[in-house]
Amino acid sequence: MDQLEDPRDLERKIEQASRIASRVTDQTTYQRLTAWVDELRQKLQKHLAARRSKEEIRARAHELWEQHGRPVGRDEEFWLQAESERGKSQDE
Repeated sequence: MDQLEDPRDLERKIEQASRIASRVTDQTTYQRLTAWVDELRQKLQKHLAARRSKEEIRARAHELWEQHGRPVGRDEEFWLQAESERGKSQDE
């Protein structure tokens, strides 16, 4: 996934390509445009899933930090623990 691609840009591209595809009469061009729209939608879904995952990890890391008395300088430790927990729960 292209990390530099903004979800709003993806949404705009999807909208534009869909509009164009709806007006195209050439079957080959239509198929290429709809394939591109599908590719953009997949990128957008991956981006949104990654964002949700990061938000869940952030929330869990914050929870762990609070449970351990809000210690200074251990943020990376709690982040890694939250990532590890998330990875384990996805494997199940």
